[in-house]
Amino acid sequence: MSAERPTLPPVRLHTEAELARDALAAPLLARAARLARWAGPDTRVGAGGELVDAQLPAAAELLGLTPDEDGAAEASEAWRLAVDTGLVDIEDPAGEAGDPDDAFGAEDGFAEDDETGDEEPSGTVTPGENLALLTGGSPADVLAIWLDGLEAAYADATAPAFDDFADLIGEDGSVDFDALDWDPETETEFLDGVLGNLYLLTVGEGADGAPVPLPALAASMIVPDDMGEPTDDVLEQVSDAMMRLDDQFRVLEPIGIVEYQPVDEALLVEEGEDALSPGDEEDVTRYGMVRLTPLGLYGIRARMLDAGVDAPAIGDLADKGADALLGGVAHYPEAAARAEIQLWLTRRGQDGAAAELLDAARGTDELGPLRRLHCQQALALVGAEAEPAVRAVLGDPELGGLARVWLAERGAEGVPAPSEEMIFWLAIDTIAAQLEAAGDLEELQGLVEGLSGQHSGFFEEAWRVDHPATADVLEAMGRLHSDKKQAKDARKAAFKARSRGGSAD
Repeated sequence: MSAERPTLPPVRLHTEAELARDALAAPLLARAARLARWAGPDTRVGAGGELVDAQLPAAAELLGLTPDEDGAAEASEAWRLAVDTGLVDIEDPAGEAGDPDDAFGAEDGFAEDDETGDEEPSGTVTPGENLALLTGGSPADVLAIWLDGLEAAYADATAPAFDDFADLIGEDGSVDFDALDWDPETETEFLDGVLGNLYLLTVGEGADGAPVPLPALAASMIVPDDMGEPTDDVLEQVSDAMMRLDDQFRVLEPIGIVEYQPVDEALLVEEGEDALSPGDEEDVTRYGMVRLTPLGLYGIRARMLDAGVDAPAIGDLADKGADALLGGVAHYPEAAARAEIQLWLTRRGQDGAAAELLDAARGTDELGPLRRLHCQQALALVGAEAEPAVRAVLGDPELGGLARVWLAERGAEGVPAPSEEMIFWLAIDTIAAQLEAAGDLEELQGLVEGLSGQHSGFFEEAWRVDHPATADVLEAMGRLHSDKKQAKDARKAAFKARSRGGSAD
C-alpha cells in the first residue's frame, strides 16, 4: 500500500522579498556590488579580468578591509564575484566583452602568473547589466544574481588546496593538475552530500534549525549506518573530512548560505589535525558548528531542483487544482500539510472550495484514503461555508462517512445516521490512510484497537467491506493489535478478504 513519496520533506521558505534582502546583505555580494559601482574606465585589470596588484589597496580601503595581504585577498575575491555575476563587464582591447567563464584563467579556474610582471590593463571595465538589477530589479532578479554568486562560491569551496602553485607549473607553462590529487566531480559530490544532509536536518519533522556540530555532519558522510563503534581508520577519515569542511564553510559563509563557527584553532595545536575527534567530555562546539540560513535553504534547494531532486516547498501547490493539492500533500507532515492547504485556500478563496476538495477526494487508488483524510482537514479550515457542499455528499459511498463525521464535529442538526456498511467502510478507509501516512506506531495501534473495539464482532464483518484496501488493513490490524485473540481474528479476516477478492497476494 505504498505510493511514491517525496525525497525530502517540504521546506518553508521565506518570501522572495525577504530572501532578496538577505542576498543583498550577504557580505561577499555586498562587497562585489560596491566594487562594481566604484570601478570605471580607469580600473586596471589583468589578462584574466582580475584586478592588478596596484589596484588592490584602493579596493580593500573602499571595502573597509585591512591594508594587508588578507585585505587584498578579500578584495580580490569580491572583484571576482562581481565579474562572475555580471556586475561588471570587461572588454578586451579589441572591444569585445570578455566571457566571465573565461575570467581568471582557463576553464580549470587558474590563471598563470605573468612572468614579466607587466600590469598594463588588458581591457576596459564597464558596469554590467546586472548591477542595475540589484537595486532596480525584482526580488527574483536579485536572487538569480545571487544564485550565480553561489555557484562561484561553490567552485571556490571545492577548488584544490596547494602550498606552492609554482611547483605545479611545468617547463612548458602547463599546470600539472594530476599532482594535486584533486577530482572536481568527487569534491562537488561530497559537498553536495554534506549540504544535503544539513538541509534534511534543518527541514525534517521535529527539526528546530539549531546549529549542527561539524563532527556529526562529517560522520554522516563517512560512518556507515550499520557500523557500531567506528574504527580508527574511519575516525581518521572523519577528522580529515572535518578539516576539509572547515575550509569549505569558511569560504561559503560570506555568500550567506551558512552561519559557521569555525574549528577552534587551539585544538589543532593541542591534538594535531590527524587526531581531531571530540571525546565524550569535550565541548563539541569547539569542533565547529554550522547552520543553514533561510537564504541557504533557498540556495541548496535550487541546486537540488537543478539536479532533478524532488525538494518540495510549502506554497508549491497554492495555484494548482484541488486534485494536485490533495495528492501533493499526501505524505507531508501534518503541520506542513495544514500550511499548504491554508495557502491554497487563501489563493483559491472560500467560494466553491469545499465542493472542489470533495470532488478531488474521490477515488479507489492507493492515495484515495489519504486524500480523504486531508480533505477532511481542509474542510475544517474552510469552516461553515463548507456545510452545503458537505451535505450534498451524504449519500456518496466514499464521502458519506467523512461528511457525517465533519457535520457531527460541528454540532450540525439533521444529520442522518450512517448505515452499518458505511461505518465499516469508513473504519477501513481511516486505517488505510494512517497506514499510508506511516505515522506514529503507538497512535496507529490506538486507532486500530479503538475502531475495532467500537463494534462487537468487528472482524466477522469487516472482511466483507468493499474497499480496495480491506485485506491490507486487516492484515496490518493483525500485526498491530495487542490482544492476541483479536489479532488472530484480524488475520483470519484478512485471509477471507483476499479469498473473497480472488487474490492470494
